[in-house]
This record gives sequence, C-alpha cells and structure tokens, in this order.
Amino acid sequence: MTCDSAREVLELYVAGALAADESRRFEAHVAGCRPCSAELGTYSSVVEGLGRAVPGAIPSALVRSQVLRQVARPILLASEPRSVSKPIPTFAPWLAAAALAVLAVWLGYDGLRLRRQVTSLEAELGTARAQLASSESLVARLQTTADDNAHAMTVLTAPDLARVDLEGQPAAPDARARAFWSRSRGLVFSASRLPSLAAGRTYQVWVVTASAPVSVGLLSPDEAGRAQGIFVTPADIAPPVAMAVTEEPAGGVPAPTGAKYLVGLVGGKT
Repeated sequence: MTCDSAREVLELYVAGALAADESRRFEAHVAGCRPCSAELGTYSSVVEGLGRAVPGAIPSALVRSQVLRQVARPILLASEPRSVSKPIPTFAPWLAAAALAVLAVWLGYDGLRLRRQVTSLEAELGTARAQLASSESLVARLQTTADDNAHAMTVLTAPDLARVDLEGQPAAPDARARAFWSRSRGLVFSASRLPSLAAGRTYQVWVVTASAPVSVGLLSPDEAGRAQGIFVTPADIAPPVAMAVTEEPAGGVPAPTGAKYLVGLVGGKT
C-alpha cells in the first residue's frame, strides 16, 4: 500500500468501516510510514474528542424496550416463511454511520485547522496595525519637529530680528530665558531652570506693549526646567517694551493674573 492509497482509506479506517484485509494492509503501511502514522494520530484524536464531547447517559426503561423490540424484529421476520426472498441490506446502516463518522472527522479536523489559521492571521493583522500606528505617530512627530525647526530658522534669519534676555524674578530667581523676536516672522523662546508647577497650572508667555500685555503662547518645561516655544505673533502688534512669563491656570488667560517668573526689557536688561 502506498501513502496515497493509505490516505484514501484513512477516514474509513478511523470510522471502523474498512474491511479486515484492507485494515491489515493499512496498519502494516502505517507501522513503517511516519507521515501516515502522524496523520492517523491527528484524525484519531479528533474522533476521540468528538466522542468525549457527547455526555454519557443511561437510557430509560422505555428507550431500552423500544431498542430491544427493534433489534428483535429482523430476527422474527427472518424466521417467518416468505414467498419471495429479499436480502436484508444490513450493511446500509453501517455505511451511513461510517459516512457520518468520516464527515465528522473531516469537519472537526478541517475546522480545527481553519481556526488555527484564523487565529494566526488575526495576530499578524494586530501586529501590522500596531506597527502602522507606531510608524504614523513617529512620522507625525518628525513632521512637527521639522516644521518647528523650519519656522525657527525663518525667525532667526529675519532682517528685523531682536533679542531679549529675561531674568528670573523672586518666584524663580535662578530661571533664565532668551527670546528672538521678529515682527514679520514670529518669536523663538527658550527658558531654563523653571520650577515645576502644581497640577492645573501652566507658564504663559507675554509680549508687553505700552497699552497692554499680549499673550503669545504657553510653555511646558521638562523635568529639568527647560522649555522651548516657537510662536506666531500678530503682525499689527504695538511696539513691545518687555517680555514676561507668568504662572497661570491651565489653558492660559487673556490677561496676566499670576506671579511673574521671568521678565526682560526690549532693548535692555530688567
């Protein structure tokens, strides 16, 4: 028996529907063929699992009596004289049972294989989605950094660039900051040694004009107290006289209300 012929009768052998001589040839082949032996083990485990999946139960007296009557009926009919002798197709129920068993084996084995494939594909899809999300986030951060650097370079090369040095105030005597401002291109701001703030508080940057302070944005220092910001200032802003940083509620306010942390005069020191 070859491997191909063994695979053709594998389901019948597992279902117990293979003829005796064919079963012996099949068993002799499987004993010396590792692939066929492995495939037999897979099919057998599925059949055993199907058998264990059905809970055992003791039939009632009514069911037992009905089964016994059905079994005895062919025997009584065979003992009665008949004018025409018809062969009783006793093999038909066994073939039907074997076919059902083979179908159950095939469905169980193929269903298990498909479930494993689906699980593997779902895992691969999840990994691909996570990698895509991570890549998109990285690209977005890099794009933001590139845009900020390009804006900063535009400000720093402006022909009307002015530099303002800011000194720490009593709320933060060690703090320092430097601002590069261009009316036409915006503001580049860099600070250091800013103290950590309580939850719900933030640093707000102001351009102080002769009439009123104008907010240009918020700062978020890192753990070392360093903070950088690139801001767009109104083109029609009045001539500034100073720049300042104050502590304000999160989100900022339209006019300064908190303590001053940094102050610098435009064109001179504080």
